[in-house]
Amino acid sequence: MAMTIDTALPVGRALRLRLDRDELIKRGLMVVIALYLVVALAAPLAIMLSKSFSTYSFDLARFEFQVSDKDGNWSKPTTAEALNKALNAVPPAKLGTNSDGRLQATSFFPDFSFRSPVKYKIRGTTTDAAYLVGLKLQSGTKWQELTSNDFRRVMLRPSRALGLENYVAYFSTPTLFRSIENSVFIAFISTIVTVGLAFGFAYALNRSCMRFKDAFKLVAMVPILVPSLLPGIALIYLFGNQGLLKDLLMGVPIYGPLGIVVGSVFFAFPHAMLIISTALAISDQRHYEAAASLRASSWRTFWTVTIPGARYGLISAAFVVFTLVITDFGLPKVIGGQYNVLAVDIYKQVIGQQNFEMGAVVSVILLVPAIAAFIVDRMVTKKQVALLSARSVPYQPNPNRGFDTLCFAWCSLVAIFILGIMVTSQFAALVKLWPYDLSLSLKHFAFDRMDGGGWGSYYNSIRLAALTAVIGTVIIFVGAYMVEKTDGFRSGRTAFQFLAMLPMAVPGMVLGLAYIFFFNDPANPLHAIYGTMTILVVCTITHFYTVGHLTALTALKQIDQEFEPVAASLKQPFYKLFARVTVPVCLPAILDISIYMFVNAMTTVSAVVFLYSKDTTLASVAVLNMDDAGDVAPAAAMAMMIFYTNAAARLIHMFLSKALIKRTQAWRMR
Repeated sequence: MAMTIDTALPVGRALRLRLDRDELIKRGLMVVIALYLVVALAAPLAIMLSKSFSTYSFDLARFEFQVSDKDGNWSKPTTAEALNKALNAVPPAKLGTNSDGRLQATSFFPDFSFRSPVKYKIRGTTTDAAYLVGLKLQSGTKWQELTSNDFRRVMLRPSRALGLENYVAYFSTPTLFRSIENSVFIAFISTIVTVGLAFGFAYALNRSCMRFKDAFKLVAMVPILVPSLLPGIALIYLFGNQGLLKDLLMGVPIYGPLGIVVGSVFFAFPHAMLIISTALAISDQRHYEAAASLRASSWRTFWTVTIPGARYGLISAAFVVFTLVITDFGLPKVIGGQYNVLAVDIYKQVIGQQNFEMGAVVSVILLVPAIAAFIVDRMVTKKQVALLSARSVPYQPNPNRGFDTLCFAWCSLVAIFILGIMVTSQFAALVKLWPYDLSLSLKHFAFDRMDGGGWGSYYNSIRLAALTAVIGTVIIFVGAYMVEKTDGFRSGRTAFQFLAMLPMAVPGMVLGLAYIFFFNDPANPLHAIYGTMTILVVCTITHFYTVGHLTALTALKQIDQEFEPVAASLKQPFYKLFARVTVPVCLPAILDISIYMFVNAMTTVSAVVFLYSKDTTLASVAVLNMDDAGDVAPAAAMAMMIFYTNAAARLIHMFLSKALIKRTQAWRMR
């Protein structure tokens, strides 16, 4: 009889891989940068969302008063609610207020006189009932005795509740609700026009043999270097009430939807053109050869080969333009007139009416189309498939005199439009008094004589841009490296990717208002940075984080995954590999991220318009303030100074890139 021997090993503890020192450091750095994004983005947005549901009103039942007579005898305690019912001093409609609301206690005492020897007592009926005595906040159920002179400085503070009343008030106000329709209409029209112009421009660059392609590409990139307020100023000089070409509009005012659409096309055009040009540049020559062999007409080839190949680029460009236009604040503020849009409504509610809760409501509403466009764009990007394979043949256009002439004419018209805006702005900055004295002068560059912060605003912008470029590039690239090169930790990497992509869906105005709610709270340990350059740097880095992150990821994915195992086998720490291999290889992408952060920090308005102080005014905000004050020519001059600075930064970036890349990228040429 055969015997069976049980060779099974005894059950023990499950094996668990132990993380080495490098992996612990990588995960730690990833968590640190993720915490930065939580504090700089997620937490402020959460606070702002809660504020949109917050309603404030004076609950008169929460306060009690006593009044003495001349002999010092005190009356029975009476609530403010009972006094108001007897006197109707404050109508019910006026009991609703905002978070900073104040109601004078003397409103319930019609015979009050601050010279009277009568004394008053006040207390809360609940522990959280708050009131001010002068500037000192008081609360609680303990009686406080005051003289008549002190009692006149007593202000009741409102109580907070959560509900949908703010949203009901918004949608029941026709003027505010109409802003949604206006914003969507402007964004829709601007998207159609911009994508159409950009497609024709990109098609001419990639599918024709016309001359001066590099010059046209250079001109097309100019709008990226200027704040969105500049086209509005230029259009006023061209088509405004005293405009040079106002008769061409035949009485149609440039102020309003027409001006916003034309200006939006100007500043959104390069973004659409770059995306569509990239889509058209990866076409396969064999598809067109197959269409020609089947004797398909040029028109049919265009619709069956070109458009399907570029469809994802067109869709992505459309949603990018839609998001840029619907969230822009500067242009409609300058040339919108009485045509309200959502971004300007936020500014009016916060700056004009100090109604922060309604500003939060408008911000949440503005988030909806922005997030929807972002989600659709991400879905479209994921559906893209590789159009070029190892066997693909890059498309090479054939000379066609008639077609090339048509493409040249199209690009020339677009270039004239862009350069016309820039030349007009430059001319406006130099003439003495438009349109009466057109002699040239530099007096509009004397910014210290104007409202807006003077030359200090310009220097602050350069400082902000430099800090954002350096600090932002380090944070973004290190974060991308950690999420790309960390082994395992899938849940953590997924959460980090979500936080890194979120800024692209958040409009600048919304982020700026969220920072007010979050950082302007004295209970917040980070309250000290409010009103300083630090908060401007944090806000700007966060606002433009996503594009830099995607750029870094694209560069890091091109590096062979074998570098890390080889370095580990040689017992080299990851930071040496990072410094000696990763950074030099990815240097072109790092430089691109830095110039992207610098240029956007110089031109941004919406993200910082709520956050600057008298010591940290910026050039882009100075343009807005000078335009508001009627100093339109100095505003144009400051906008052109931003352009000069960004153009110089681009040139420095170009020469620096060539010099550094020549030293670090020689291996690519072998």
